[in-house]
Amino acid sequence: MTATLPPRGAERGPRRWPLLGNLPAFARDPLAFFESLRDEYGDWVPWALGPKRNVLVSRPEHAAELLGAVETTFAPQELGWAFRQLLGNGVVVATGEDWRRKRALVQPAVRPRQVRSYAATMVECADALAGAWAEGARIEVHREMAGLTQRIAVRTLFGGDAAGREAPISAAMAAAQRELGAEFRGLTLFLPAWVQTPGRRRMRAAVAVLDREIEHVIREHEEASAGGAGRDDLLGRLLAARDEHGGPLSRTELRDESITLYIGGHETTSTTLTWAWQLLSGAPGARARLDEELERVLGGRLPTYDDHARLTWTRQVVKESLRLYPPVWLISAVAGEGAVIGGRPVPPGTGVWTSPWSVHRDARWFPDPEAFRPERWDADAPHPVPEHAWFPFGGGPRACLGARFALVEAVLVLAVLAQRFHLDTGPAPVPVFPGLTLQPTCPVPATLRRAGP
Repeated sequence: MTATLPPRGAERGPRRWPLLGNLPAFARDPLAFFESLRDEYGDWVPWALGPKRNVLVSRPEHAAELLGAVETTFAPQELGWAFRQLLGNGVVVATGEDWRRKRALVQPAVRPRQVRSYAATMVECADALAGAWAEGARIEVHREMAGLTQRIAVRTLFGGDAAGREAPISAAMAAAQRELGAEFRGLTLFLPAWVQTPGRRRMRAAVAVLDREIEHVIREHEEASAGGAGRDDLLGRLLAARDEHGGPLSRTELRDESITLYIGGHETTSTTLTWAWQLLSGAPGARARLDEELERVLGGRLPTYDDHARLTWTRQVVKESLRLYPPVWLISAVAGEGAVIGGRPVPPGTGVWTSPWSVHRDARWFPDPEAFRPERWDADAPHPVPEHAWFPFGGGPRACLGARFALVEAVLVLAVLAQRFHLDTGPAPVPVFPGLTLQPTCPVPATLRRAGP
């Protein structure tokens, strides 16, 4: 049973600036802002982003209600010009019947059976990276993880056709993410699309590179398919997909879904792995338990897809890293007629927000919430995690389609690399930049130490 929210009139929220609302505090540090709303005002907090009325809900069951009602009594929130430029009208952005059609076309490409077929590529790429590392070397963790997950994403999404194109795609994606984060936290979020700022010009340039590179790969796939050599990768499956009327994805739709799947298979996993290494470096007990499991389950061999289910502690390390640094750190929707949260009607047009970052770091659901404790997820843990309190990939009908891919990839990559190396990142905390995903704001250097006997 869901907790009932207070009646209207009993709600409290932060003071707002004229016209700006709470934009200044949100722009300074949106993560801290949402935590402060939760701690100071409760589980239902009115606030304003510019002139728009919003509410933040912080109870897991209310977040679940919101996520479950998107596409019925709530509609996805428009997240601005930059977001639309990057993702186009892909499955993350589309609504209504258009969204249902695209989800039906894309979902089969990332089902568990298909993810199984990509596991060997994940392990092969991770093993090649480990072979290039050396005892005592210094690396920059985020760059190494981004390069690795990019190679995996390019091979599983585009096959061999994007070989040599990884660098421009990676640079353009990084630039687009910076500009998206900057626009979302600034006044340009409210500017009409025709207003061109320096940041928007940089965004257009980055998107133009992505469009050019992806168009090249699509053409090569089409030529191969016309010659009878269809490709068994994600893009090949998207090209072959047909809706209930026999219609394929259009050229623009192929571009949009390719970008969406690339972000899901590269951006989210690279940052998750970066945070996992940084957290493990400061938790020798958790790292020792990881070493023990890898030796017991794998015995020195490389993991396979089936080992994903056997590597219980490795999965818990990934799950705890996702708790502390959820890729989807903010979710919002707009109330329509009949919208209700916690038994309380929500006025139409109200933006309802929830933050996995804030919910995941709430001491009510996670004792000592700032601490990295993979044992929280033990089957016999003394404080079981409440239902719906962990949702790093969103939830409901619009949950991230690439979540399974990302989870399997993170576990297998971590297992391959941790078999051979410890990454000592040192004690210094790493600040977070909330862009499209939660990125480290500075380099994460580490010294490589040999693992195992």
